[in-house]
Amino acid sequence: MTHDPIARPDPADFDFELPTALIAQMPLAERDASRLLHVAAAGEVYRELAFAQVGELLRPGDLLVLNDTRVIPARLFGRKASGGKVEMLLERILDHDLALVQLRSSRSPGAGSTLTFEGGATAVVEGRQAQFFLLRFAADVQAILEQHGHMPLPPYIERADIAADRERYQTVYAQNPGAVAAPTAGLHFDRELLQALRQQGAEQASITLHVGAGTFLPLRDEQLRSGRLHSERIEVSESTCAAIAKTRAAGGRVVAVGTTVTRALEAAGQSGTVQPFHGETDIFIYPGYEFRVVDAMITNFHLPRSSLMMLVSAFSGREPILAAYRYAVAQRFRFFSFGDAMFLEKKSESVV
Repeated sequence: MTHDPIARPDPADFDFELPTALIAQMPLAERDASRLLHVAAAGEVYRELAFAQVGELLRPGDLLVLNDTRVIPARLFGRKASGGKVEMLLERILDHDLALVQLRSSRSPGAGSTLTFEGGATAVVEGRQAQFFLLRFAADVQAILEQHGHMPLPPYIERADIAADRERYQTVYAQNPGAVAAPTAGLHFDRELLQALRQQGAEQASITLHVGAGTFLPLRDEQLRSGRLHSERIEVSESTCAAIAKTRAAGGRVVAVGTTVTRALEAAGQSGTVQPFHGETDIFIYPGYEFRVVDAMITNFHLPRSSLMMLVSAFSGREPILAAYRYAVAQRFRFFSFGDAMFLEKKSESVV
Protein backbone atom coordinates (compact mmCIF):
# COMPACT_ATOMS: atom_id res chain seq x y z
CA MET A 1 0.00 0.00 0.00
CA THR A 2 1.30 3.45 -0.84
CA HIS A 3 0.34 6.76 0.67
CA ASP A 4 0.03 10.04 -1.16
CA PRO A 5 2.27 12.90 -0.01
CA ILE A 6 0.54 14.73 2.82
CA ALA A 7 -0.29 18.41 2.39
CA ARG A 8 -1.28 18.78 6.05
CA PRO A 9 0.00 15.92 8.24
CA ASP A 10 -2.36 13.97 10.46
CA PRO A 11 -0.58 12.50 13.52
CA ALA A 12 -2.85 9.45 13.33
CA ASP A 13 -1.09 8.48 10.09
CA PHE A 14 2.18 8.10 12.01
CA ASP A 15 0.98 5.93 14.86
CA PHE A 16 2.20 2.46 15.82
CA GLU A 17 1.76 0.04 18.70
CA LEU A 18 4.70 -0.30 21.05
CA PRO A 19 4.87 -2.57 24.10
CA THR A 20 6.14 -0.51 27.02
CA ALA A 21 8.65 -3.27 27.80
CA LEU A 22 10.60 -2.22 24.68
CA ILE A 23 11.20 1.34 25.93
CA ALA A 24 14.82 1.33 27.10
CA GLN A 25 15.15 2.68 30.63
CA MET A 26 18.93 2.41 30.91
CA PRO A 27 21.80 2.65 28.42
CA LEU A 28 23.81 -0.43 27.55
CA ALA A 29 27.20 -0.85 29.21
CA GLU A 30 28.99 -0.16 25.91
CA ARG A 31 27.77 2.64 23.62
CA ASP A 32 28.32 0.77 20.34
CA ALA A 33 26.76 -2.50 21.59
CA SER A 34 23.28 -1.41 20.53
CA ARG A 35 21.59 -2.91 17.48
CA LEU A 36 21.37 -1.19 14.11
CA LEU A 37 18.59 -1.77 11.59
CA HIS A 38 19.50 -0.89 8.01
CA VAL A 39 16.50 0.19 5.91
CA ALA A 40 17.46 0.34 2.24
CA ALA A 41 16.15 2.92 -0.21
CA ALA A 42 13.84 0.36 -1.80
CA GLY A 43 11.80 0.10 1.38
CA GLU A 44 11.20 -3.20 3.13
CA VAL A 45 14.76 -4.53 2.80
CA TYR A 46 16.32 -4.98 6.23
CA ARG A 47 19.73 -5.88 7.54
CA GLU A 48 20.49 -6.21 11.25
CA LEU A 49 23.93 -5.27 12.56
CA ALA A 50 25.59 -4.32 15.79
CA PHE A 51 26.11 -0.56 15.87
CA ALA A 52 29.86 -1.19 16.00
CA GLN A 53 29.47 -2.44 12.39
CA VAL A 54 28.07 0.88 11.11
CA GLY A 55 31.24 1.30 9.03
CA GLU A 56 29.96 -1.50 6.76
CA LEU A 57 27.18 0.88 5.66
CA LEU A 58 29.51 3.82 5.04
CA ARG A 59 31.75 4.42 2.03
CA PRO A 60 35.10 6.17 1.72
CA GLY A 61 34.26 9.78 0.91
CA ASP A 62 31.04 9.87 2.92
CA LEU A 63 30.66 12.73 5.38
CA LEU A 64 29.23 12.08 8.84
CA VAL A 65 27.66 15.23 10.26
CA LEU A 66 27.36 15.31 14.07
CA ASN A 67 25.48 17.59 16.46
CA ASP A 68 27.98 18.83 19.04
CA THR A 69 25.42 20.31 21.45
CA ARG A 70 25.88 19.50 25.13
CA VAL A 71 22.96 18.63 27.41
CA ILE A 72 22.74 20.80 30.53
CA PRO A 73 21.16 19.66 33.83
CA ALA A 74 17.97 21.49 32.91
CA ARG A 75 15.42 20.16 35.43
CA LEU A 76 14.78 21.77 38.81
CA PHE A 77 12.35 20.79 41.57
CA GLY A 78 10.85 23.34 43.91
CA ARG A 79 7.78 24.81 45.55
CA LYS A 80 5.33 27.63 45.00
CA ALA A 81 4.70 30.25 47.69
CA SER A 82 1.61 28.22 48.63
CA GLY A 83 3.82 25.22 49.37
CA GLY A 84 2.67 23.24 46.35
CA LYS A 85 5.27 21.27 44.44
CA VAL A 86 6.54 22.52 41.07
CA GLU A 87 8.86 20.97 38.50
CA MET A 88 10.72 23.14 36.00
CA LEU A 89 12.19 22.01 32.69
CA LEU A 90 14.23 24.57 30.80
CA GLU A 91 13.35 25.32 27.19
CA ARG A 92 16.12 27.88 26.72
CA ILE A 93 18.10 30.57 28.53
CA LEU A 94 17.17 34.02 27.17
CA ASP A 95 19.50 36.11 29.35
CA HIS A 96 21.80 35.39 32.27
CA ASP A 97 18.83 35.55 34.69
CA LEU A 98 15.87 34.97 32.34
CA ALA A 99 14.63 31.60 31.11
CA LEU A 100 11.80 30.15 29.05
CA VAL A 101 10.59 26.99 30.77
CA GLN A 102 7.92 24.35 31.15
CA LEU A 103 6.34 24.18 34.58
CA ARG A 104 4.47 21.20 36.00
CA SER A 105 2.32 21.71 39.10
CA SER A 106 -1.18 20.99 40.35
CA ARG A 107 -2.17 24.55 39.44
CA SER A 108 -0.21 26.83 37.12
CA PRO A 109 1.44 29.76 38.94
CA GLY A 110 0.32 33.21 37.85
CA ALA A 111 2.37 36.21 36.83
CA GLY A 112 4.19 37.69 39.81
CA SER A 113 4.39 34.35 41.67
CA THR A 114 7.67 33.47 43.35
CA LEU A 115 9.05 29.96 43.04
CA THR A 116 11.76 28.51 45.28
CA PHE A 117 13.96 25.73 43.93
CA GLU A 118 16.57 23.34 45.29
CA GLY A 119 19.52 25.08 46.87
CA GLY A 120 17.37 28.11 47.71
CA ALA A 121 17.33 29.59 44.20
CA THR A 122 14.28 31.79 43.57
CA ALA A 123 12.52 32.96 40.43
CA VAL A 124 9.54 35.16 39.64
CA VAL A 125 7.00 34.23 36.96
CA GLU A 126 6.97 37.15 34.50
CA GLY A 127 4.36 35.75 32.11
CA ARG A 128 3.71 33.13 29.46
CA GLN A 129 4.62 32.45 25.85
CA ALA A 130 2.21 29.81 24.50
CA GLN A 131 2.80 26.67 26.58
CA PHE A 132 5.98 28.06 28.19
CA PHE A 133 6.58 30.32 31.20
CA LEU A 134 9.05 33.21 31.53
CA LEU A 135 11.02 33.02 34.77
CA ARG A 136 13.28 35.78 36.10
CA PHE A 137 15.83 34.27 38.48
CA ALA A 138 17.58 36.07 41.32
CA ALA A 139 20.95 34.75 40.13
CA ASP A 140 22.62 33.36 37.00
CA VAL A 141 20.44 30.61 35.51
CA GLN A 142 23.32 28.57 34.09
CA ALA A 143 25.15 28.53 37.42
CA ILE A 144 22.01 27.45 39.29
CA LEU A 145 21.41 24.59 36.88
CA GLU A 146 25.00 23.38 36.93
CA GLN A 147 24.99 23.29 40.74
CA HIS A 148 21.46 22.07 41.51
CA GLY A 149 19.90 20.83 38.26
CA HIS A 150 19.01 17.29 37.27
CA MET A 151 19.68 15.72 33.88
CA PRO A 152 16.45 16.11 31.89
CA LEU A 153 15.66 12.51 31.07
CA PRO A 154 12.67 12.19 28.73
CA PRO A 155 9.20 11.53 30.21
CA TYR A 156 9.12 7.93 28.95
CA ILE A 157 12.14 7.06 31.12
CA GLU A 158 10.34 6.19 34.32
CA ARG A 159 13.11 6.63 36.83
CA ALA A 160 14.94 9.45 38.53
CA ASP A 161 18.20 10.61 37.02
CA ILE A 162 21.40 9.18 38.47
CA ALA A 163 24.98 10.42 38.53
CA ALA A 164 25.94 8.25 35.54
CA ASP A 165 23.38 10.04 33.34
CA ARG A 166 25.56 13.15 33.29
CA GLU A 167 27.95 11.20 31.07
CA ARG A 168 25.73 8.62 29.36
CA TYR A 169 22.91 11.00 28.36
CA GLN A 170 25.56 12.90 26.44
CA THR A 171 27.51 12.24 23.24
CA VAL A 172 31.28 11.77 23.52
CA TYR A 173 31.74 14.75 21.19
CA ALA A 174 29.41 17.16 23.06
CA GLN A 175 31.00 20.62 23.27
CA ASN A 176 28.50 23.49 23.26
CA PRO A 177 26.17 23.61 26.31
CA GLY A 178 22.54 24.45 25.67
CA ALA A 179 20.44 21.35 24.94
CA VAL A 180 17.74 19.99 27.26
CA ALA A 181 17.54 16.70 25.38
CA ALA A 182 20.34 14.64 23.87
CA PRO A 183 20.77 14.20 20.11
CA THR A 184 20.30 10.50 20.78
CA ALA A 185 21.55 9.05 17.49
CA GLY A 186 25.00 10.16 18.58
CA LEU A 187 24.89 8.28 21.88
CA HIS A 188 25.96 5.07 20.07
CA PHE A 189 29.38 6.38 19.07
CA ASP A 190 32.44 6.07 21.26
CA ARG A 191 35.76 7.73 20.45
CA GLU A 192 37.31 4.52 19.16
CA LEU A 193 34.49 3.98 16.66
CA LEU A 194 34.69 7.55 15.41
CA GLN A 195 38.45 7.15 14.91
CA ALA A 196 37.96 3.85 13.07
CA LEU A 197 35.44 5.48 10.72
CA ARG A 198 37.89 8.29 9.97
CA GLN A 199 40.56 5.75 9.14
CA GLN A 200 38.26 3.98 6.67
CA GLY A 201 37.67 7.30 4.88
CA ALA A 202 34.42 8.63 6.36
CA GLU A 203 35.07 12.30 7.09
CA GLN A 204 33.34 14.11 9.97
CA ALA A 205 31.90 17.59 10.44
CA SER A 206 29.57 19.14 12.98
CA ILE A 207 26.65 21.49 13.48
CA THR A 208 25.08 22.76 16.69
CA LEU A 209 21.37 22.48 17.41
CA HIS A 210 20.31 22.95 21.01
CA VAL A 211 17.38 20.57 21.42
CA GLY A 212 14.55 22.22 23.37
CA ALA A 213 11.95 20.77 25.71
CA GLY A 214 9.36 21.37 22.99
CA THR A 215 10.60 18.24 21.27
CA PHE A 216 8.63 16.14 23.80
CA LEU A 217 5.38 18.12 23.61
CA PRO A 218 2.46 16.81 21.51
CA LEU A 219 2.00 18.49 18.16
CA ARG A 220 -0.44 21.39 18.39
CA ASP A 221 -3.20 22.10 15.87
CA GLU A 222 -1.57 25.45 15.15
CA GLN A 223 1.67 23.72 14.10
CA LEU A 224 -0.18 21.28 11.88
CA ARG A 225 -2.14 24.11 10.24
CA SER A 226 0.84 26.42 9.72
CA GLY A 227 3.38 23.77 8.74
CA ARG A 228 5.89 25.35 11.17
CA LEU A 229 7.38 23.61 14.19
CA HIS A 230 8.75 24.92 17.50
CA SER A 231 11.87 27.05 16.96
CA GLU A 232 15.34 25.82 17.80
CA ARG A 233 18.63 27.66 17.52
CA ILE A 234 21.13 26.22 15.06
CA GLU A 235 24.65 26.96 13.92
CA VAL A 236 26.01 25.62 10.65
CA SER A 237 29.56 26.82 10.16
CA GLU A 238 31.37 27.83 7.01
CA SER A 239 33.78 24.90 7.47
CA THR A 240 30.90 22.41 7.59
CA CYS A 241 29.39 23.94 4.46
CA ALA A 242 32.76 23.58 2.74
CA ALA A 243 33.03 19.93 3.84
CA ILE A 244 29.58 19.23 2.39
CA ALA A 245 30.47 20.93 -0.91
CA LYS A 246 33.70 18.91 -1.10
CA THR A 247 31.82 15.67 -0.39
CA ARG A 248 29.22 16.45 -3.03
CA ALA A 249 31.87 17.29 -5.63
CA ALA A 250 33.62 13.95 -5.01
CA GLY A 251 30.41 11.93 -5.22
CA GLY A 252 30.18 11.12 -1.51
CA ARG A 253 27.08 11.08 0.66
CA VAL A 254 26.08 13.44 3.43
CA VAL A 255 25.11 11.19 6.36
CA ALA A 256 23.23 13.00 9.12
CA VAL A 257 23.72 11.59 12.61
CA GLY A 258 20.23 12.27 13.91
CA THR A 259 17.10 14.18 13.08
CA THR A 260 18.58 17.30 14.70
CA VAL A 261 21.39 17.32 12.14
CA THR A 262 18.90 16.68 9.38
CA ARG A 263 16.76 19.61 10.51
CA ALA A 264 19.77 21.93 10.76
CA LEU A 265 21.24 21.01 7.38
CA GLU A 266 17.91 21.21 5.57
CA ALA A 267 17.21 24.60 7.17
CA ALA A 268 20.61 25.83 5.99
CA GLY A 269 20.08 24.36 2.52
CA GLN A 270 16.75 25.85 1.55
CA SER A 271 18.35 27.72 -1.37
CA GLY A 272 19.59 24.41 -2.79
CA THR A 273 23.14 24.93 -1.49
CA VAL A 274 24.08 24.73 2.17
CA GLN A 275 24.98 28.18 3.46
CA PRO A 276 26.37 29.17 6.88
CA PHE A 277 23.43 29.59 9.24
CA HIS A 278 23.31 31.11 12.72
CA GLY A 279 19.86 31.64 14.13
CA GLU A 280 16.43 30.14 14.67
CA THR A 281 14.65 27.60 12.51
CA ASP A 282 11.04 26.44 12.73
CA ILE A 283 11.24 24.14 9.70
CA PHE A 284 8.72 21.28 9.87
CA ILE A 285 9.66 18.28 7.71
CA TYR A 286 6.90 15.83 6.82
CA PRO A 287 5.99 13.72 3.76
CA GLY A 288 5.98 15.75 0.60
CA TYR A 289 9.18 17.56 1.63
CA GLU A 290 12.04 17.41 -0.90
CA PHE A 291 15.40 16.82 0.81
CA ARG A 292 18.15 19.06 -0.54
CA VAL A 293 21.16 18.09 1.57
CA VAL A 294 20.94 14.78 3.46
CA ASP A 295 21.50 11.48 1.62
CA ALA A 296 21.41 9.00 4.52
CA MET A 297 20.52 9.21 8.19
CA ILE A 298 21.42 7.45 11.42
CA THR A 299 18.58 7.81 13.90
CA ASN A 300 16.97 6.21 16.93
CA PHE A 301 13.37 5.03 17.00
CA HIS A 302 10.87 7.82 17.65
CA LEU A 303 7.63 8.37 19.49
CA PRO A 304 4.39 7.52 17.68
CA ARG A 305 2.43 10.47 16.22
CA SER A 306 5.46 12.77 16.63
CA SER A 307 7.08 15.31 14.33
CA LEU A 308 10.19 13.09 14.22
CA MET A 309 8.13 10.15 12.94
CA MET A 310 6.93 12.51 10.21
CA LEU A 311 10.51 13.56 9.40
CA VAL A 312 11.84 10.01 8.99
CA SER A 313 8.70 9.11 7.01
CA ALA A 314 9.42 12.00 4.66
CA PHE A 315 12.96 10.68 4.26
CA SER A 316 12.34 6.96 3.73
CA GLY A 317 8.62 6.79 2.95
CA ARG A 318 5.72 6.52 5.38
CA GLU A 319 4.82 2.90 4.65
CA PRO A 320 8.44 1.67 4.69
CA ILE A 321 9.02 3.40 8.03
CA LEU A 322 5.87 1.98 9.61
CA ALA A 323 6.77 -1.47 8.26
CA ALA A 324 10.31 -1.14 9.67
CA TYR A 325 8.89 -0.17 13.05
CA ARG A 326 6.58 -3.20 13.03
CA TYR A 327 9.62 -5.36 12.21
CA ALA A 328 11.63 -3.75 15.00
CA VAL A 329 8.84 -4.40 17.51
CA ALA A 330 8.58 -8.03 16.40
CA GLN A 331 12.36 -8.45 16.71
CA ARG A 332 12.39 -6.83 20.15
CA PHE A 333 14.55 -3.83 19.33
CA ARG A 334 14.97 -1.32 22.15
CA PHE A 335 13.20 2.00 21.61
CA PHE A 336 13.76 5.72 22.16
CA SER A 337 16.67 7.64 23.73
CA PHE A 338 18.66 4.77 25.26
CA GLY A 339 17.47 2.30 22.63
CA ASP A 340 18.73 0.95 19.32
CA ALA A 341 19.30 2.76 16.03
CA MET A 342 18.42 2.74 12.34
CA PHE A 343 20.46 3.52 9.25
CA LEU A 344 18.05 5.03 6.73
CA GLU A 345 18.71 5.57 3.07
CA LYS A 346 16.75 8.27 1.28
CA LYS A 347 13.76 6.74 -0.46
CA SER A 348 13.79 6.06 -4.18
CA GLU A 349 11.27 8.01 -6.25
CA SER A 350 8.97 4.98 -6.41
CA VAL A 351 8.62 4.82 -2.60
CA VAL A 352 6.21 7.15 -0.78
